[in-house]
Amino acid sequence: MTLVRVPASSANLGPGFDALGMAVSLYAELGVVDGSGELDIPDRARFVDEHHPADVAFRRGGGEGRLWVRSPIPSGRGLGFSGAMRVGGLVAAAARRSPEAGALVAARPAIFELAVELEGHADNAAASLYGGIVATAAGRVVPIRPAVVPAVVAWVPGFETSTQRSRGALGEPVPFADAVFNVGRTALLVAALVAGDVDALRDATADRLHQDRRFAAAGPSRQALANGLEAGAWCGWLSGSGPTVCLLCAPADLDVVGAALPSDGVVKLLEIAAEGATVVAG
Repeated sequence: MTLVRVPASSANLGPGFDALGMAVSLYAELGVVDGSGELDIPDRARFVDEHHPADVAFRRGGGEGRLWVRSPIPSGRGLGFSGAMRVGGLVAAAARRSPEAGALVAARPAIFELAVELEGHADNAAASLYGGIVATAAGRVVPIRPAVVPAVVAWVPGFETSTQRSRGALGEPVPFADAVFNVGRTALLVAALVAGDVDALRDATADRLHQDRRFAAAGPSRQALANGLEAGAWCGWLSGSGPTVCLLCAPADLDVVGAALPSDGVVKLLEIAAEGATVVAG
């Protein structure tokens, strides 16, 4: 049986709209079995049908067999569920074709291209496939290696948002001053992460392109971000299109920041997932 492990992701990181992504330590598993295989799948796993994004990607990648998924990544919450599923399905298909060690590394560029085609944007797919914090543009993925290792706190409310509707609500055209603002904050964010300048991170994750419009439809998320920053988080942002909020903080402050978040959401104490999608059996 082929078994793939793939992390969730947080996109944008504030100002880096469609260009920055971060893999987080919340992992889905996808498996491929031949025949019926009903008794061979793990607890809480389920076979998916042809409409599931993982299965669509698996078939698009040339995969054969039955695909099952076991995932703690919530759908419609801004933690890259669809991106992780598509990456996982494509990796599973690639592993079936070429199971030898090292084949996944060679296949990553082609997997990434297909994942972006299916997903429609690159940030979540890049993070789930490559792991860590990444910048992506022009079909390329470049790792951003922070000089400090932050803890990640994710606040996940009970309601969903639609990425498609959320993106459709964003205003056009973008005022020149707002474009300059986001270019500057994105550059500052990458530089601050690489330099380990945690004091710069709050300013660096400010945004004028999308967050205010999305927060307007997700008031509790705005409050969660404010609470986390007040409790000592270095920075935070609306994860993807929301409504989840992600915050970075010192590992020693993880519990304090988590405890400060509103009680009407689930708090997940996470880490940056240094490794992206992997084949753990096959």
